[in-house]
Amino acid sequence: MDEHIAAAARALACGDPLGALNYVALRGDTPALALRGIAMAQLGEFATSRRLLRRAAHGFARHDPVAHARCIVAEAEVALAARDLVWPAQSLPGAQATLLAYNDHRNAAHARLLQARHLLITNRLSEAEEVLRKPLSPTVQSALHATRELLVACIAMRRLRTRTAHDALRRASALAREAGIPALEAEVMHAIEALNAPAARVVVRDDEQLISLAGVEALHASDRLIIDACRHSVYVNGNRVPLASRPILFKLAFALGRAWPCDTTRAQLIGEIFRIRHIDESHKARLRVEMGRLRKALRGLADITATTRGFMLQPSAGRAVTLLARPIEETHAPLLALLADGDLWSSSAMALALHMPQRNVQRALRLLAQAGRVQWVGQGRARRWMMPSLPGITTILLLPAPLPFN
Repeated sequence: MDEHIAAAARALACGDPLGALNYVALRGDTPALALRGIAMAQLGEFATSRRLLRRAAHGFARHDPVAHARCIVAEAEVALAARDLVWPAQSLPGAQATLLAYNDHRNAAHARLLQARHLLITNRLSEAEEVLRKPLSPTVQSALHATRELLVACIAMRRLRTRTAHDALRRASALAREAGIPALEAEVMHAIEALNAPAARVVVRDDEQLISLAGVEALHASDRLIIDACRHSVYVNGNRVPLASRPILFKLAFALGRAWPCDTTRAQLIGEIFRIRHIDESHKARLRVEMGRLRKALRGLADITATTRGFMLQPSAGRAVTLLARPIEETHAPLLALLADGDLWSSSAMALALHMPQRNVQRALRLLAQAGRVQWVGQGRARRWMMPSLPGITTILLLPAPLPFN
């Protein structure tokens, strides 16, 4: 490796893409193409970055399998930043195996962390936990250890294990400061803010209160019957009844929980759940059928009693009922939550991350764009969606540790 290539690699390892480009911007040899590709990724030019990395990988393929595998890992990282959620899953395992075979443990660890991040984005938490179960070697750079702790914290937040998340973020913050990479420090700070931010609204009769993830965890540990509109489930003492695939039943449970300890009239339920104004006997019969299904789904947690006016929810063992709702009521809240990270998303990637049909995602995005809530760039298959940025403020690129070539 010549002097300029080594200097550019050191600049990228410190998170200084402009400094790296000063050494390799005018060079067209294969190592320079790889470093230019990483630098362009850190500057947010994802398409240019992927073209450069592919050219570098093609150049390395014949005579340097390790450098070829590193280019593949670098492109996988850029693909994740660009929210191309299909490409990394196809490429990372082979590249990681090559790096391990040639004892490049640092970049193999980087590839493993990218695989875990891909699994986390696509909501495959158990698989991501399995990938992260094996600790990294103490010899790898602190930035990789910080990234691993950040991923552990993100999984813990999804699992409602706030103590684990706090501990992991504290370690990640210290490691990120040690690494001295501003983008990594910013990502850790963003995760800390998310952990402490309001995560849900607690609704008890006519009273509402915003709570953080720690409050949600404490509520789930209580003896209450919890009807969770964030996860479309019903909980009691850790026992969970998922109703996400049965939206009518969840809407009925939420309506009954909102009226608890009183009953809800049949007319209110039919009008609210079935969106029907003029009620006849067939609608009442349908309501009885759905209530029977809900009674069966909640068996052991609560009972549903018919009254002269309608129906009433009766939790077992005299428990109280608590409703959990999103902090802000928004029809397209899951889409807006994905776009809130400031990155560019394709509709196919959003559909994959949310487990929704792509047509439904595209329809919702068009409605949000008409309302000025989101904006798009590109045309056709290259179209990407984002939240409108504030004037004069550039989008922050939150990549994990940059990939050094040495």
